[in-house]
Amino acid sequence: MRTAPLTAQARQDALDAMRGSAERGSELDVLVIGGGVTGAGIALDAVSRGLSTAVVEAQDWASGTSSRSSKLVHGGLRYLQMLDFHLVREALTERDLLINRLAPHLVKPVSFLYPLENRVWERAYVGAGVALYDTLASVTGSRRALPIHRHLTRKGMERLFPDLRHDAAIGAVRYWDASVDDARLVETLVRTAVSYGAHAASRTQVLDLQTTTGGAVTGAEVVDLETGEHIDVRARAVINATGVWTEQTEALAGAEGGLRVLASKGVHIVVPRSRISGDTGLILQTEKSVLFIIPWSRYWVIGTTDTPWEQELLHPVATSADIDYVIEHANAVLSRPITREDIIGTWAGLRPLLQPQVKAGTSSAKVSREHTVASPAPGFTVIAGGKLTTYRVMAKDAVDFAIGSRATSLPSITHDLPLVGAEGLQVFQRQARAISQKYGWTRPRMDHLLHRYGSLLGELIDLVDADPTLAEPLEHADAYIRAEIVYAVSHEGALHLDDVLMHRTRLNYEQADKGVGALEEIGDLVAPILGWDAHTRSQEIEAYRARAEAEDAAAQELDDAEAEKVRLRAADVSPMIGDASANAGTKPGSPAGKGSSGPVGT
Repeated sequence: MRTAPLTAQARQDALDAMRGSAERGSELDVLVIGGGVTGAGIALDAVSRGLSTAVVEAQDWASGTSSRSSKLVHGGLRYLQMLDFHLVREALTERDLLINRLAPHLVKPVSFLYPLENRVWERAYVGAGVALYDTLASVTGSRRALPIHRHLTRKGMERLFPDLRHDAAIGAVRYWDASVDDARLVETLVRTAVSYGAHAASRTQVLDLQTTTGGAVTGAEVVDLETGEHIDVRARAVINATGVWTEQTEALAGAEGGLRVLASKGVHIVVPRSRISGDTGLILQTEKSVLFIIPWSRYWVIGTTDTPWEQELLHPVATSADIDYVIEHANAVLSRPITREDIIGTWAGLRPLLQPQVKAGTSSAKVSREHTVASPAPGFTVIAGGKLTTYRVMAKDAVDFAIGSRATSLPSITHDLPLVGAEGLQVFQRQARAISQKYGWTRPRMDHLLHRYGSLLGELIDLVDADPTLAEPLEHADAYIRAEIVYAVSHEGALHLDDVLMHRTRLNYEQADKGVGALEEIGDLVAPILGWDAHTRSQEIEAYRARAEAEDAAAQELDDAEAEKVRLRAADVSPMIGDASANAGTKPGSPAGKGSSGPVGT
């Protein structure tokens, strides 16, 4: 397929197209508000049905929940305890679709040990549950993507995970799920949608929804946060996919109905891979949530927490208490306890918890226990709940609901639509040795590049061929080559250093210095492409330094309120209008916070 790069100019073209449509008196078929995984999925679903489609996001793509998840694509093993077989089967179907067909470059198998403390009843109970999990996966209708589970003795468990405390379990069950770089999945979805003709604009905030005298929603007023320009966008259907911002976005319609969503904070810590000896992940039950110890590239991801978040929604942060909680529960099973000094990074994300009550005056279709689609006003569709794994089903349900009877003649086809980078992947995998020899890249480097770009690696190689110095690693962040930084701006829609270090790479938590040591080199690479002068380049570097310092300082505080105050000392590179970070103390949902399109949550 033709792949369209996300560039600053492509973003401007998208805004021009939205403006031009309204000026001509015509309408888009669908306007999507929210650029997380669900919003990006909706944009792809809509445009692939032949509908004229635009998607706007107030921050960078995936800047909220969809870049701060546990990075797992899974069937929801815990839902078996609730006897929700339909939900598990749905999630397993989506997991296997992603691995086999839609995004095999991004979604990779990962195995977990479920430690057992009782030799008889627990092994039988857990084993039966995991066996059912595998059985449901085998009847999804797609080719089996992962191996079936295995029972392990204590010795077998210790061979796979030597740093598991010998007295922590009498054995384990090993089962398989998958992992994904969540932010890259979102960026790939947006880029795929744009390649099929969707208009996509990040850092574009919805200020108001346009309505008729009868209350029907007919479009939106948006503002380009890079320039301050206001644009009217007309659309037959407007879909709200803003996650924890759902109620604020609903309020713009002036209707009483809608969905209720609460925010719950989940925190993860990152430690070097060398610090824990193990070849597989762990899943542990805690008194408050499930704790995962997940192998990921050069490090381990450990989390998560589950606590109410009542502060502003843009910048959730990990507190000292959060970090201590994760360390304590990980150390309960590790033979070599980890300490604060081992941690190289943290992140905090907000889960949008869908509340069971639907507001009065709302027409809705509760299509899943996990997510709900509703219409608080004619022409206005809201979707909330769900999880990363089932983003495609959520997108299908939202578009079906929004276009009504037209869905019969324009059914969703995304179950058979590979994302950019998937087609031709096997060719590049077979050419990997020759490519690595030509450019001097090691086997781990090639694995890294193929996992991130798939067959889009050819575009990265074009940059290297034009400038061979781009084949070299960054001096102070050698996990990435210089071409990846250029590509983030030239093809992946990054507009600021924040975007590069937070979402195109993950240097913010992959290195103990949050990537600050590489800022000068990264600034030199992106400044010419984005047209920055020396002053702008310096401002961008200082803004990211301030963010990194504020995040580190916030993590020393004991509670959310104090941590938030510290984090908000650092200003955003393109502040949102009415942004709570520019109005410290403003509660979510108050007038100062009104209008945030926000990132979608999963």
